[in-house]
Amino acid sequence: MLDRVTRAAAHPPGSTSPIPLPTAFGGYVLAWFAGQLLAAFVLMGSDSGDDRSIPILFAAVALTWIAYLGMLWWLSIFAGTGAPAKDYAARFRPVDLVGIPLGAVTQLVLVPLLYWPLREIWPDTFSLDDVSEYAEDLVDRANGAEIVLLVVMVAVLAPVVEELVYRGLLHRSIAATVPPVLAILASAAFFMLIHFRPIEYPGLFLVGIVLATCVAATGRIGMAVAAHIAFNATGLLVVAG
Repeated sequence: MLDRVTRAAAHPPGSTSPIPLPTAFGGYVLAWFAGQLLAAFVLMGSDSGDDRSIPILFAAVALTWIAYLGMLWWLSIFAGTGAPAKDYAARFRPVDLVGIPLGAVTQLVLVPLLYWPLREIWPDTFSLDDVSEYAEDLVDRANGAEIVLLVVMVAVLAPVVEELVYRGLLHRSIAATVPPVLAILASAAFFMLIHFRPIEYPGLFLVGIVLATCVAATGRIGMAVAAHIAFNATGLLVVAG
């Protein structure tokens, strides 16, 4: 009862105060390890590397999402208001549809512009084929109905879950402790590093900045979700084409 009273005092009705950063980061780390462990069980009996099918990959990734969503729910109950939508600024307004062209422009214009000088300086490291290899591999593996599963995985579910975690939880928690620009850069850097694909780090960092800026500007994740969906969907279309 005392805990409930304490939480109510810290988060009055209508409050959108973020989860404290140490709690948010600790919850994230636990969820990450739990998700990796669950995914490992799915992948253990499957083919390795490039031979894994899209359904197997989807099952593995879905388990990591479940771990993240469970963590978000738990943090909301025990360290937030008990209303996840409020704690993670999961709101949408019609103006957030601006995120759709923003995400497409980021994929088609901003990221290529970023890689152009890198490719000129280090042509062997940042060749177009190497940068797009991961996405092309996913598309090449998908056949028939698996294409629909891939689109759902990459262009719908991944953006929603990632925005809840990386912007709704982590960015907002960081932004409550450091100046806005530093919070955008810090959350973008973490988003970049956690993907563990070094060749994509420049693009991921740029995308992280764009998405975190959407949240900083609007106070909600709706525009970031729209931009993330458009960014991933445009990437799939480019690779498929």
